[in-house]
Amino acid sequence: MLVGVISDTHGLLRPEARQALLGSDAILHAGDIGKPEVLEELRTIAPLTVIRGNVDKWAETLPDTESVELGGRRFYLIHNVRELDFEPGEAGFDAVISGHSHKPGIEEKNGVLYLNPGSAGPRRFTLPVALARVRIPAGRLEPEIIELSV
Repeated sequence: MLVGVISDTHGLLRPEARQALLGSDAILHAGDIGKPEVLEELRTIAPLTVIRGNVDKWAETLPDTESVELGGRRFYLIHNVRELDFEPGEAGFDAVISGHSHKPGIEEKNGVLYLNPGSAGPRRFTLPVALARVRIPAGRLEPEIIELSV
């Protein structure tokens, strides 16, 4: 299974991001979507799980957090990981997906993958424009950050 992970699009789904997500079995969007058209386009690629971020005031029907099981692994989505108020491993989660900082990162803590795909939208400061993919062979999580050439 291949999971595409994207965040902080801020209304811009770049052609390079769309291309990088092709072939995904599922897509996770960790908030700061910007415009509903971004979600419509992502849904044409793969099934989508999405949460709203702090700039998504228009998206009051979207949840602030969400959980989903993919490839036998449980993912928890939260826009700002600093707002996480429980121990994900103890709650049975294998991965926490977040955004907000625009800084891509992969970290493991207490057996839980923490993945921030960075921002795939408008460039912010000198941070890379990026997204992530997670392969799930035989139930293992194999994350990678994909820096987009823009």
